[in-house]
Amino acid sequence: MLGIGTVARKVFGTANDRKVKATRGLVGKINALEPEIEALDDAGLIARTEELRERAQAGESLDALLPEAFANCREAARRALGLRAFDVQLMGGIFLHQGNISEMKTGEGKTLVATFPAYLNALTGKGVHIVTVNDYLAKRDAEWMGKVFAALGMTTGVVYPDQTNEEKTAAYACDVTYATNNELGFDYLRDNMKSELSEMSQRGHNFAIVDEVDSILIDEARTPLIISGPAQDRSDLYIAIDKLIPELKEEHYSIDEKTRNVTFTDEGNEYLEELLVIRGILPEGQSLYDPESTTIVHHVNQGLRAHKLFAKDKEYIVRDGEVVLIDEFTGRMMSGRRLSDGLHQAIEAKEGCDIKPENVTLASVTFQNYFRLYDKLSGMTGTALTEAEEFAEIYGLGVVEVPTNKPIARIDKDDAVYRTAEEKYKAVIRAIKEAHEKGQPTLVGTTSIEKSEMLSQMLDAEGVAHNVLNARQHEKEAQIVGDAGKLGAVTIATNMAGRGTDIKLGGNVDMKVLEAIAADPETDPAEIRARIEAEHEAAEKAVIDAGGLFVLATERHESRRIDNQLRGRSGRQGDPGQSAFYLSLDDDLMRIFGSERLEKVLSGLGMKEDEAIIHPWVNKSLERAQAKVEGRNFDIRKQLLKFDDVMNEQRKVIFKQRLDIMRADDLSDIVKDMRNEVVDDLVDQFMPPKTYAEQWDMEGMHAAIVEQLNMDLPVQEWADEEGVDDEDISERIEKAANEMMAQKAAAFGPANMRMVEKQVLLQTIDTKWREHLLTLEHLRSVVGFRGYAQRDPLNEYKTEAFQLFESMLDGLRQDVTRQLAQVRPMTEEDRKAIMEQMAQQQAALEAQADAARTSEDGPRGENAAAVEGFDENDPETWGNPGRNAPCPCGSGKKFKHCHGRLA
Repeated sequence: MLGIGTVARKVFGTANDRKVKATRGLVGKINALEPEIEALDDAGLIARTEELRERAQAGESLDALLPEAFANCREAARRALGLRAFDVQLMGGIFLHQGNISEMKTGEGKTLVATFPAYLNALTGKGVHIVTVNDYLAKRDAEWMGKVFAALGMTTGVVYPDQTNEEKTAAYACDVTYATNNELGFDYLRDNMKSELSEMSQRGHNFAIVDEVDSILIDEARTPLIISGPAQDRSDLYIAIDKLIPELKEEHYSIDEKTRNVTFTDEGNEYLEELLVIRGILPEGQSLYDPESTTIVHHVNQGLRAHKLFAKDKEYIVRDGEVVLIDEFTGRMMSGRRLSDGLHQAIEAKEGCDIKPENVTLASVTFQNYFRLYDKLSGMTGTALTEAEEFAEIYGLGVVEVPTNKPIARIDKDDAVYRTAEEKYKAVIRAIKEAHEKGQPTLVGTTSIEKSEMLSQMLDAEGVAHNVLNARQHEKEAQIVGDAGKLGAVTIATNMAGRGTDIKLGGNVDMKVLEAIAADPETDPAEIRARIEAEHEAAEKAVIDAGGLFVLATERHESRRIDNQLRGRSGRQGDPGQSAFYLSLDDDLMRIFGSERLEKVLSGLGMKEDEAIIHPWVNKSLERAQAKVEGRNFDIRKQLLKFDDVMNEQRKVIFKQRLDIMRADDLSDIVKDMRNEVVDDLVDQFMPPKTYAEQWDMEGMHAAIVEQLNMDLPVQEWADEEGVDDEDISERIEKAANEMMAQKAAAFGPANMRMVEKQVLLQTIDTKWREHLLTLEHLRSVVGFRGYAQRDPLNEYKTEAFQLFESMLDGLRQDVTRQLAQVRPMTEEDRKAIMEQMAQQQAALEAQADAARTSEDGPRGENAAAVEGFDENDPETWGNPGRNAPCPCGSGKKFKHCHGRLA
């Protein structure tokens, strides 16, 4: 008997069906405009953009402009790329414009889909950011889709690491800007460390379209972006501790693989203490439990984690003598990313690499809080429904499943579970060889570099030709994935192959078309595409006859989404294909999270060697284990966000304050208010309200005024006057301080004084904010222990973080007042001293240069010969010597001291 919910869905359709149905009217309007737009020439498309832009900026809603904008964009894409968007692609674009996540299967053309809402929203002139997962895709998509935007009269920019500030500013000023999530976040932090408005790159956060939105907003959201600066170098300590770890035995520590944590046992602590004393790391008579030992304990724990939880070629690789982290979700290298709290240094010590100093945080933000800055956010991916709850709760994003252009024909087999890893890999090799012999292209998914290379060696032993794609070959990623659909191709890949380039049967037509267009830009793109597609047909048919792409996964990932991404590489655009997962009881997920009941069932069946159990029930059991892990990871991210929200409110206040200061022409009122508050605090401290004159500490106040305001005031005499109270004293100090600053402003000149005030304010805010971030980090690391006292750690953190923030603002007022009180205009003596110092430094540098030149080229003196053809009266015969080069006249003097003075 059908449930009420099932019956209702049959009658009314699901919520997703209703959303899809609601867009059909809009798609119909776009299609109805096609003949009109097709009739326009190329200049007509650009003119239509200008008309739409004027209407948008005059206040017409973007929803009203959508049909015309989408129709114009579709025609531009057809002309520029030879691609005409399907109706389902227009639907995906509509959902993105509405601020949703469009879940579109692999091969449905998400890159093109993003151009529609990007074009529409860029009409406002506020800019649109399209976010990709790596720099290669950002550059590729900007170049590829830039042709569409150019045909529409819009500009396209791309942001990537190591650009100059001018290049970044120009890229952000474009109508549409392609960038990675990392670069966007770092640029936001960098901008809020600048001291001039003109140096800021980003121009606001209007609308972002996030490609592979689940990877960026879910997988990477656990790690905040941090800009840091070097701290104290402790290389010797890391190396000394690293030598101790291999001497530990299993009984000295315990590993919890579920939480990825490792701790010392009591026996381990005692043994470690003895070792540390013997090696001279821990002073005699000092225990590991003493407060003075905190730093050593911290480093020892990180050393243990580096050895027991971080494996080479799984969590990281060593490349050119440097430890480079591997993204656990995509298998890609994360260049420039470092583990915090000394863990990265501990791994460098373990691998014998150069140990870079630890860092202190200068600025940080989580991806959750960065992307919530946007007025409107949307995203697209092939796999989002399993995380719909998190998208809704954290980002307010709905997930809409967009129908495929053609029905999915892929066959998904049930998981095959073997007893041991050895049996599993034997079966994997058999399956690969079987598919290879009939010409079926095979994509083999692995979870680490180590496993992909082990499988590669096994295939080499069997004589099967194949490609390997992991972080070591990331430069060749597009080419390897592009070739993965060719007849008989075997590609072993980490999760990298789950993202980016399409695997197309018979090879990637788009890559061939792009190469051909670049080689022959004069020919019509549609003509080039038609020719290459005709050549490609025979190769595609052969692969289809062989069964399409076979995706063979050698392990299940913690997240169902990652598995679905890999599976989704096969069966694009209605292509045939199949997917299968080969597992064993030794796999990490099965061993750590798999139900004990499953193990009992498998062992109870008395399975023979090389025999697998294949049953839908096994799939369900594994999915339940994955759902548990996903739920736990969601909780971790939610907790991270709750703590970061506290800091985020403070971050917004500070960053807004900096912006207001940079925008202001005159800060004298702000500075004056700060000074007056400092005076009020001093008077309250040394002349507490409702106290008698005998209880006042005028000596202490005098010393504090000298320190804070750089003034020697007769406060004791004032206090001895009849009828004087705290308010009178406060007014007199404020008046004297204001007069002193007015005199300074006159001496500096008003414009110079305003500049000094601005720089002092910004520098002091930055210094105080950095110190505050460090304090919050320390608070965060200890506040968890409050739970033992039955107090909520989050509430404790909020309360204390607010108190620390208020304390920081008090310190800010005092520091700004003290620094401004001590600045003074440069006197003539100061200027002369600086000029003399610079002249001495210049003379020393020139003497070094002369000595170096003499040693290289032999002595040059009065007997040096003039350059042939030199005519003292004709500068054209002098050549083009450098200012510090010998003069071509042969005098032996430098050119700048000889004829160069005349030139």
